[in-house]
Amino acid sequence: MLKFKLIAAVLMLAVSLKAEKRFEFTTPAKEAYDLAMSLRFDEARSLLQKIKSSDPDNLIVYHIENYIDFFTVYISENQALFYKLEPNKEFRIEKIREGDPGSPYYLYLQANVRLHWALARLKFEEYFTAFREVNRAFKLLQENSRKFPDFMPNKKDLGILHAMVGTIPDEYKWGVELLSSLNGTIDQGRKEIEEVLEYARRQPFIYENETRVLYAYLLFYLDDAGDAAWEILKNGNHIDPKTNPLACFTLANLAMRSGKNDEAANILSNRPKGAQYFPFPYLDFMLGLAKLRRLDNDAGQYFQLFLKNFNGRHFIKEAYQKLAWLALIQNDSNNFNRYNKLCLQKGNSVVGSDKNAHSEAASGIVPDIILLKARLLFDGGYYQRAYDLLKRKSSANFTSTRHQIEFTYRLGRILHMLHRHNEALRFYQRTIDSGADKPYYFACNAALQAGLLLEDLKRYVGARNYFQQCLKIKPEEHASGLHQQAKAGLERLKGKS
Repeated sequence: MLKFKLIAAVLMLAVSLKAEKRFEFTTPAKEAYDLAMSLRFDEARSLLQKIKSSDPDNLIVYHIENYIDFFTVYISENQALFYKLEPNKEFRIEKIREGDPGSPYYLYLQANVRLHWALARLKFEEYFTAFREVNRAFKLLQENSRKFPDFMPNKKDLGILHAMVGTIPDEYKWGVELLSSLNGTIDQGRKEIEEVLEYARRQPFIYENETRVLYAYLLFYLDDAGDAAWEILKNGNHIDPKTNPLACFTLANLAMRSGKNDEAANILSNRPKGAQYFPFPYLDFMLGLAKLRRLDNDAGQYFQLFLKNFNGRHFIKEAYQKLAWLALIQNDSNNFNRYNKLCLQKGNSVVGSDKNAHSEAASGIVPDIILLKARLLFDGGYYQRAYDLLKRKSSANFTSTRHQIEFTYRLGRILHMLHRHNEALRFYQRTIDSGADKPYYFACNAALQAGLLLEDLKRYVGARNYFQQCLKIKPEEHASGLHQQAKAGLERLKGKS
């Protein structure tokens, strides 16, 4: 009898000890999280070690450590480092499982760890495992939502998954259908994230800035609301690009995609530097691109810095393409040819921009300098300067079919942004008529942009027709991203006539 009592006492002690392990964002834990989100990893790790010693029962440290591993892998794109750090995933999940199952963080943190590693796997084309990981995370989040329907961190992650699932690119749909139970709509996801932001307005919320970034990108990519997305980020309490490289990346990226190129260049030029920050060479690439879009002669040095310091997989071909473009604009044919050869030899053709760069270099087609300048100026938001380059020209001024179609497309895009809507629609239609059966992306994007223009004008029937046309056109370039936006457009138009 005494033996059984001893065993029972030991078991009760074990249960009580396990129950003491908790998930709490104490003041030091919040500081460590902020350091991790600012890419000050050495300082964050040092503080986390102190927390493990002084507060060993607080399991939130493993959540913060996972952020550090995720950003390390995602930014560096170092595959060897990925394989070295990846075993930490299961270790951390096991540590989290030592916590209180009655806490809303218990399932949420397990799901969050899995989502981070799923995103990291996508960098290395591990699609099968990534989809499986997302599915496991989604199920954990759903279960947690049933148990704790008002737990805001859960809504943050579920919201973005719900919003994205309806716009999964065609080449990845097999993963969703075969490996996951993902479901949801853009509207559902938007409402969930808006609920989280409303909650954060009323009281402190550790994930507020993270949620703002997710919401801004949702608005930009799925709602075509660039100005609203920009305001969401600019109004963030602690989204400071001068002290946080991630904030610098996020704000500059959105600025560059919203026609605010000068602001992006300023943000990137004043980004935080120093040994305390994890290296982020892609910011040099972005600054080079911002300068190229203004036709600045010194843009090349920033692409060179990126190529010198980056040991990852993506955007290398694109960097050489941009150096070739700059050489062409500067009438430097030797360097144009040299950079095109390096574009073919270096980097990987995985992401769309690298594929397109490699394809362009392999084609032997030399871009038309006037059209190239107009393209760059347009991408930077310098619409009047771009229009002035093309206003006295016609398709007859260009000899190749590609350049003739590109001319009508470029002029349509410029007129659109100058709010000359009827003229823009005419040039979009001409682009579709002449280019729908060609391998170029011009007709596909012309259909998408015509749909977006008509949607803004509340001409929903016409907008729907153009979005559907966009999906029917299958260019060799940019098809995935364009079709994703067209699907998002059709989703927004449901119930509108």
